[in-house]
Amino acid sequence: MKTFTSILWLQKRIHWSLVFSLTSLLVSCGAGDIPLGVSSLNSRYTEEQPALSGNGRFLAFVSNRNGNQQLLVYDLETQSFIPTPGLNRRETIAESPSLSYTGRYICYLTSDQGRPVVALYDRAMKQSQIITPTYRGWVRNPHISPDGRYVVFESASRGQWDIEVLDRGPTVELDIPNGATVTVPQ
Repeated sequence: MKTFTSILWLQKRIHWSLVFSLTSLLVSCGAGDIPLGVSSLNSRYTEEQPALSGNGRFLAFVSNRNGNQQLLVYDLETQSFIPTPGLNRRETIAESPSLSYTGRYICYLTSDQGRPVVALYDRAMKQSQIITPTYRGWVRNPHISPDGRYVVFESASRGQWDIEVLDRGPTVELDIPNGATVTVPQ
């Protein structure tokens, strides 16, 4: 009888130690560590498809933190979001971002009349334009060169995935540190 009591006492101690261990484990794994502020890089919502500018200062990614999927640009130096008016349009999805060297140009995939197209957003002009309006096939995975002149993407216009290189022209304002334009070769 005396042995039975000590075993029961030991079982109660093990039971309570398991309860405390599991409780502390659940508390440490809680979502309380995730920042909730509107200026925080990460949130409780899905953040995906990150792209970093060539100078490492700006980060573009896709988030659904405001209830709809949108493309956001975050300044890692100031730890704040960069306003991008006109980048995210209603009832369209922006995805697969790519940044030029200083993040002036943002190349991304969006939809136009239900068809995926490659678009380019100029942060200096605060304007977005579709740069593949004539492609009839599907496009995906756009990337912009560090200087912003070239855009590459995959196209299925021939019934298979091919690589397309789009030259925006020699007169575009390049995304280089001094902002110089390219002179036309003679």
